[in-house]
Amino acid sequence: MVTETPSSLKAIRSALAQNNYTLKQLVAFYLGRIDKNAHLNAFLEVFADEALANAEAADSNLQAELQKPLTGLVLAIKDNLCFKGHKVSASSKILENFESLYTATAVQRLIDAGAIIIGRTSCDEFAMGSSNETSAFGNVLNPLDSARVPGGSSGGSAAAVAAGLCTAALGTDTGGSIRQPSSLCGVVGLKPTYGRVSRYGAIAYASSFDQIGPIALTVDDTALIYEVMGGKDDMDATTSTKPIVSYSTAETGKKYKIAYIKETVESEGLDPEIRERLYAIRDALVAQGHTVEAVDFPYLDYLIPTYYILTTAEASSNLARYDGIHYGYRSTKATDLESTYKLSRSEGFGKEVQRRIMLGTFVLSAGYYDAYYSKGQKVRRILRDKCNEILSSYDFMLTPTTPSTAFKIGENTSDPIKMYLEDIYTVLANLAGLPAISLPLGKHSNGLPFGMQLTARNFDEARLLQFSIELEQNFKG
Repeated sequence: MVTETPSSLKAIRSALAQNNYTLKQLVAFYLGRIDKNAHLNAFLEVFADEALANAEAADSNLQAELQKPLTGLVLAIKDNLCFKGHKVSASSKILENFESLYTATAVQRLIDAGAIIIGRTSCDEFAMGSSNETSAFGNVLNPLDSARVPGGSSGGSAAAVAAGLCTAALGTDTGGSIRQPSSLCGVVGLKPTYGRVSRYGAIAYASSFDQIGPIALTVDDTALIYEVMGGKDDMDATTSTKPIVSYSTAETGKKYKIAYIKETVESEGLDPEIRERLYAIRDALVAQGHTVEAVDFPYLDYLIPTYYILTTAEASSNLARYDGIHYGYRSTKATDLESTYKLSRSEGFGKEVQRRIMLGTFVLSAGYYDAYYSKGQKVRRILRDKCNEILSSYDFMLTPTTPSTAFKIGENTSDPIKMYLEDIYTVLANLAGLPAISLPLGKHSNGLPFGMQLTARNFDEARLLQFSIELEQNFKG
């Protein structure tokens, strides 16, 4: 019998091996917690019968099943990841009740490794948002304070993990959508290197930015999930052929050179307590023999404008397929082809998605392409080169994940720019394609957690994860 929320996948596998409880009992435990916490609105749909049946089937030959690396993992998936025979809506009215015809590569690899999918979690509509307030199906509440947001866009996934409704969850990260909610909910969230995890089966927002990644209670669980779902996929030409290197093979006890970006820490927009926590971690790392130095990053003011010019441009292209003709929502008020397009899109898309489509269409238009989109691509290259320059001299970059703890529901909805600035510390990793992880290393005097972000060189997840485990052990908030 499961009596309390398991602390990790490793603990679950040990309990299963010792016959302390069955996998079916574990799934039933999580289903009970989901029912008790239904007010959080973390799940759009729970696959209760299917999850119990899969658990029972695994229990019938459990010792053989435990040879798989992820048996015991009860996983939630963000509602923009395809799972054959199940609904996937990207939390948008325009895809309400749409059923997927295939399964995302990342999801299938986890299932093949023993994971059981328990349901799909709410997110900001088409992953566009930083608070989970743009979902067409209602806000997700932060389980640590139900008056506050869980972050976004993977807010349902982060809230589900933090509330103990599943062992771990998958999210997608276009500009911080895994790391930012992980920071606000006090859990671990990893955005892998661009091209490390297949995007096949992930509903696209901005294709040159999007990455699938895990959210979990521990770095170890995060690493195990990442290593199973990563790697080359013939269905996604952008995936790398570089082999996955296990974090367990990375050198331990090594003294690293770590850079922190002076402009981010000295910013007036950063909560003073988060700043002081970063300084305390810096001083402790130096005392342990690491080198931690401030570096200049003169392009901080260009991050958000560049990110939103490029991502909205890609979004306007990716979302053109939702037209009321091929599939998805079609307005009942339409009378001809033109009104079908106009009414289906205006009724089916929420305000934030409409805002980004219009902005993206504008920057791609003939009169403004060179002034905005083309220039944005050039600035992106400058930002990437600057990151690579820093990481050629340092092993990691350390920054806050978010400028504050979780803000109140409705606090930023009337000011899109203020909401966009919630991603000020996370978008750089997506612009540069670098791997980054948010670690719950701080607790504010208001009682809420916040994360610190560690960024590494391309495809250096093994060292990133190994050093993250050391930080987790020494500084967990």
